[in-house]
Amino acid sequence: MNNRQRNFADDIARDTARDISRDLTVLDAGGVDEVSVVPWSLLLRQKIVQTVGVSRRKATLAVLLSCVFTVSFMITLLVVSLKTVADDLNSTTSIISWAITAPMLAFGVVGPAFGKIGDLWGHKRVFVGGLFIAGVFAICTAFAWDATSMIVFRTLSAAGGSALGPAAMAYINRMFDPSERVRPLGYWSFVTAGAPVLGVVAGVPLVAIFGWRTIFLIQAPLCLIGCVVALWLLGDTERRKNVKFDVKGALLLGIGSVLILLAINRGPTWGFGSMQTLLVALLGVLALYFFVRAEQSASDPMLPLQWFRTRNVAFPVVSLALTNFAYMGGFMIVPQLLETGLGFSTTHIGWLIIARPLVFSLVAPFSGHISSRIGERNAGVIGASAVLMSMLILSQVSLGSSDLMIAFGLSLSGVGLGVSAPALTALLANSVEDHDLGVASAMQQLLNQLGAVLGAAVMIGVHEATIGYGIIKSFSNALLAGAISSGIGIFTSSAVRSTQKISRQ
Repeated sequence: MNNRQRNFADDIARDTARDISRDLTVLDAGGVDEVSVVPWSLLLRQKIVQTVGVSRRKATLAVLLSCVFTVSFMITLLVVSLKTVADDLNSTTSIISWAITAPMLAFGVVGPAFGKIGDLWGHKRVFVGGLFIAGVFAICTAFAWDATSMIVFRTLSAAGGSALGPAAMAYINRMFDPSERVRPLGYWSFVTAGAPVLGVVAGVPLVAIFGWRTIFLIQAPLCLIGCVVALWLLGDTERRKNVKFDVKGALLLGIGSVLILLAINRGPTWGFGSMQTLLVALLGVLALYFFVRAEQSASDPMLPLQWFRTRNVAFPVVSLALTNFAYMGGFMIVPQLLETGLGFSTTHIGWLIIARPLVFSLVAPFSGHISSRIGERNAGVIGASAVLMSMLILSQVSLGSSDLMIAFGLSLSGVGLGVSAPALTALLANSVEDHDLGVASAMQQLLNQLGAVLGAAVMIGVHEATIGYGIIKSFSNALLAGAISSGIGIFTSSAVRSTQKISRQ
């Protein structure tokens, strides 16, 4: 445990060590016989305190990740149940689809502001506040009276939930030394990347059994219980003094990101060459341009631009975004390939696609051991290579392909992200100052979301543009686009510098 950790167990451990040192000094002055007997009780006391400290860290990690899972799981829960919700609210599937799109946009865009606020004013407040907002609007969602209210409530709930990822990562990086971070960050990566995937897989049976309103009624008390436990368990993080919140930068980054994500997300529907899509994309680019100009002159910038000139910040973030492009794009494409291309039933598809999150959950916890042996750079390269192989194998799926081939291809994606995401996330965390951990995490969350939305939009767009060559061939082309993205991810991963020491790259 390192001396920058601020939690209760660390304070007790330091006090105990000081008491033991003082007592040993006194005993040494009193004679050999006393020294040979009494220190064992003091050493036992120290051992108990250290055990309590470790248990507290584990409990804190469990609470953080449970709350993040509760929020992230719900983002995509309704993906395959949109028609059920639309019928219940007397709406259409195209309108209700915004109950997925808008929360995904909010989740990625609002995160940087929450990350900065946490770094300035303490991550405990941000974590508890975001969880409370997510819970309150989950209740509102359960009682939504029409499509508009449902979409608004889901978006506000996701916006609150976006605070949890950066805050949880900031706590993890404060609780664990740089050499210890990869394993807990493996769990964090599984929750942030795996929970939305599990949400889609579990969505159909949960909605069928309980109904979509009941699910949100269950989520709400879980969030509020999490608030109470977090208030009791989490310690306060240090706060930066004499630093202002960059309101202008936050607004420009939010507006630019929303418009870019919106153009990417709606491109397949509006047409990527349509005036509407191009105008939205152009306005987004302009907003981000003015954001960069504002950050160059800001005394306390929202996002330190020098990070993008730092090897172990820029390349890990870009590499993860590129692999997420293929991972999430394939997640959207493969079920369609199995259903419309191969004629598989919903149950059959469900049993196959669960292979990816299952393998991810098994591999991610061991990423720390893997990267400690081979280094974060090699872990990133191997992870991106596994995703590349996954895309190539799945692109060869056709009528007559075995379930084993399909499950193996999907599993390779789980292996790839499970190996690379925790290692590169830990490398990123070790390359920024402690007081910037929240912003760094939020930046990663935003770019991952950009990669996911872009991957889904581009791969669906390739499928639709080449469907004239045959439906299975069009899906194959889409998956090859994911392979290209993963190939670039291999290159960016190879550019980082591995480090297992407490150092700044």
